[in-house]
Amino acid sequence: MQNPASHPVDLPLAAAPPPVKAPTPRPPTPASLQPESPGVFFTAAAAAAPVGSSHRRIAIAVDLSDESAYAVRWAVANYLRPGDAVILLHVRPTSVLYGADWGSVDLSLPAANPNPSGDPPSAEDDAEAAARKMEDDFDAFTASKADDLAKPLKDAGIPYKIHIVKDHDMKERLCLEVERLGLSAVIMGSKGFGASRRTSKGRLGSVSDYCVHHCVCPVVVVRFPDDGVAEGGEAGGASELAVGEEVLHPVPEEDAEYHDATEEHKGN
Repeated sequence: MQNPASHPVDLPLAAAPPPVKAPTPRPPTPASLQPESPGVFFTAAAAAAPVGSSHRRIAIAVDLSDESAYAVRWAVANYLRPGDAVILLHVRPTSVLYGADWGSVDLSLPAANPNPSGDPPSAEDDAEAAARKMEDDFDAFTASKADDLAKPLKDAGIPYKIHIVKDHDMKERLCLEVERLGLSAVIMGSKGFGASRRTSKGRLGSVSDYCVHHCVCPVVVVRFPDDGVAEGGEAGGASELAVGEEVLHPVPEEDAEYHDATEEHKGN
């Protein structure tokens, strides 16, 4: 009789552990690009595009004055380049009596018959019709004047569009529109008054000063040539500064004098 312990016993083999799958490497999370202002449209595609192929959105703020017309001509000759999207931006005051903040304009339109039907109007109808006609005439004048200001852009073959809005506060609305449109830069004209005339007429240039401090994009202020600027002189350059009755001229480079600091200013 054989001992059962002497026979080998086949034991079940333990199942092999499943192979461990290496984790799939994840691509690095791209850095979040945050624009300086929520109104500036900035996308990943724009960030990846070459700088040379990017298109600028340039606005020329116009107020129907000679300063604005000069700013348009200056932009065409010195600033705009192929591929720019140009916008003529005008903030039309809600009251025609408010006028333009940057300069005076001549509102001259052909007179129309206020009562073509021939019926005698009442006092209320007459006042309402007069107010409505004034608004319509000013709207027509604004559109016509803006189209005239765009002539240098037409002649140069530069595509553009005219953007007109109405608001009682032109300075603040101008800055809001600049941000809302996602502009790269805004160009505007300013009267090149001397210091004495700025003091006596401080309101002039208030729009350009406000925009320089409050717009979210760079602001290019084009100085309108002063009266009496010599022909051939470069507009926008500082030629002289008038203070009171005295005229201060810039010191020529060869006549500049240099002085050592006094002992109290040397910090010893």
